[in-house]
Amino acid sequence: MSDKGIRPAASARKAASRARAMRWALGLGAGVMSAIGLVLLFLLTQATNNRALYERNFAWLLGVNVLVALVLLAVLVWGAVRLAVRLKRGRFGSHLLIKLAGIFGLVGVIPGLLIYVVSYQFVSRSIESWFDVKVEGALSAGVSLARVTLDTIASDLATKTRSASTQLAQVPDAAAGLVLERMRDQLGATDLVLWNAAGQPVAGVGKSRYSLNPERPSVQQFRMARQERISFQIEGLDDISDPMAAENARVRTLVLVANPGVGLLAEPRYVQATLPLPQALVANAIAVQEANREYQERALARVGLRRMYIGTLTLSLFLAVFGAVLLAVVLGNQLARPLLVLADGVREVAAGNLGPKAALQGKDELGGLTRSFALMTQQLADARSAVEQSMGELDAARGNLQTILDNLTAGVIVLDRQGVIRSSNPGATRILRAPLAAYEGKPLVEVPGLADFAATVQRHFDTFALERDHHGLDHWQHPFELHASGGGLAAQGTSLVVRGAELPNDERLLVFDDISEIVSAQRAQAWGEVARRLAHEIKNPLTPIQLSAERLERKLAGKLPDAEQAVLTKSVKTIVDQVDAMKRLVNEFRDYARLPAAELHPLDLNALITDVLHLYDPETAQVPVRAELDERCPLIRGDAQQLRQVVHNLLQNAQDATQQAAEQQGSAPAAVRIGTRWNDAAQRVRLTISDCGPGFPPHILQRAFEPYVTTKPRGTGLGLAVVKKIADEHGARIDLVNRVEGDVVVGAQVSLSFAPETAVAL
Repeated sequence: MSDKGIRPAASARKAASRARAMRWALGLGAGVMSAIGLVLLFLLTQATNNRALYERNFAWLLGVNVLVALVLLAVLVWGAVRLAVRLKRGRFGSHLLIKLAGIFGLVGVIPGLLIYVVSYQFVSRSIESWFDVKVEGALSAGVSLARVTLDTIASDLATKTRSASTQLAQVPDAAAGLVLERMRDQLGATDLVLWNAAGQPVAGVGKSRYSLNPERPSVQQFRMARQERISFQIEGLDDISDPMAAENARVRTLVLVANPGVGLLAEPRYVQATLPLPQALVANAIAVQEANREYQERALARVGLRRMYIGTLTLSLFLAVFGAVLLAVVLGNQLARPLLVLADGVREVAAGNLGPKAALQGKDELGGLTRSFALMTQQLADARSAVEQSMGELDAARGNLQTILDNLTAGVIVLDRQGVIRSSNPGATRILRAPLAAYEGKPLVEVPGLADFAATVQRHFDTFALERDHHGLDHWQHPFELHASGGGLAAQGTSLVVRGAELPNDERLLVFDDISEIVSAQRAQAWGEVARRLAHEIKNPLTPIQLSAERLERKLAGKLPDAEQAVLTKSVKTIVDQVDAMKRLVNEFRDYARLPAAELHPLDLNALITDVLHLYDPETAQVPVRAELDERCPLIRGDAQQLRQVVHNLLQNAQDATQQAAEQQGSAPAAVRIGTRWNDAAQRVRLTISDCGPGFPPHILQRAFEPYVTTKPRGTGLGLAVVKKIADEHGARIDLVNRVEGDVVVGAQVSLSFAPETAVAL
């Protein structure tokens, strides 16, 4: 599977994971909020029946109320923000979600608000109805009645105790125990204690009998009993919340024992009695007092109670709204999710992404639609993959064809029927020496220097179109000699063989090869054969001719008159001189035909040139030679003897041309320049020899390296031919151009380009 398919699948899985996590988070949050809401509602219902429970949980209930309210508000705000962001981004289904949220929100909020208003009024008025003036007065009267009743009973019990205490008036302390026992039975007391004036217990019955230190009355109680003869107090009603308060309620009386004796030394005694109160009466009094206390507490806390009830109701409203909105979002997502999946898939398909699409597994029609869309997308992806594979193979074939065309030595041009260039390869640019790529879309006839070539090609195509069906031809072929203006051999004559054919798309194919080297080689081979035959056929009769003329001169010497003798001598000299000239010509032809194969060895070209220049001493040479050697030049592979001959031939030609120009201009000859240069870009060593002569005429420049082509009156034209042959043996490229300044030819330049020794070794 391609990266384009993997990325959408991973995105779909991540989106599904995020959706599941979101659903789990929403479900968990809804469960927690529902549980908290139910707990709060339970506490609300229990608050009216169990005030103590409500009071004990007041603090944390308030905090939970506030926290839940804030959480619900945050969730609602978060949901609203998400919907707003979706709507702003223009995501599909945003309007539907907003409508659903609004509908469910209204369904949940409007009834909730109605219930809230009714409940608010009910709670407010119900709490106020609890606290009425009549109820408060009745509770206060009941509390007062209970207190008066208890005080009356306690006073009556104290009076009875005082009446019974007369029995102890004449009883000494030692016999007081029996009397106290009898009094206990009479009064129904639970405990009796006789105290002396010092506050020490004298005798006791009941619970105090077994206590070493009975509970002693206070000093105030003793003082009141001494003054009032009687003192009482009700005990056990201090903590009415104690369930045993009714059973522990009692009256404790303290009365002064009457003493009939008269004397200063008689000490007063006190009887303390503990009498129980009626339990029913005490329980009723406690209930009235508890009701009054609770009523007062609630009256004081009714504002806070109303706020708590209203807060709980408000929380219930928030919970209802949250549930409605959450239900809207959940149901809206369930309805809109298949549509969103389809919308995302359609957008991705429109954008060209045919990767795996998400499909819902639901059993409804929308889920089936998403599965059908995913299947359709997969089929489209498979079809596109097949097309891409075919296109890839086609592009590969096209790339291979383009590579082949780019590396062909032959030139290829595709033209339409009007001769407009559609495409070309680098071989065509190299052979025609014209920027064909820059002229694509333009007629071939507009390319500089190719007007005649374009016209000839068009003429042959027209002829081919007329004769193709009649003769059954599939192509035409024609040689062509391409001439161009310029000052160099490289820009002068090019021999081409041109082939043309018709393409199926109504275009024309033009293929041509540069056969200049082949023609030059054929000419060189022909001249070599001519030179060999001339050397063989002419050299043999030259020696007898020369010997016969010399013998004839010796035989007739002194036998002829002076006039005839002079004619003879002149004629013999002419014959001998011409024979020597013929011998030299034959030798040069022989040397050209028998030029030995080069023996290539590592060679320092700069050192070779320096050695040759010793023969061109500036003091004796008529034309000076100036050397400009590049020290960066590496070694080349060459034959020192043959390259020495090349340098000699080129220097002599340059000196002759410079001397000729100087004689015509009547000035001193300029220096001939010889130099070397290392070209980093081309990785070649270039040898250049420049003169200041008249240059080469165009018709000579095109065939300068052919034998017997020369501009010298007495030259044989073999010098440059030998140089060309030696350059070919060394794999060197040779160029011959006229040096031009403005429109004036100021000399000629010959350049040889050698590969370095390391490149040749590789």
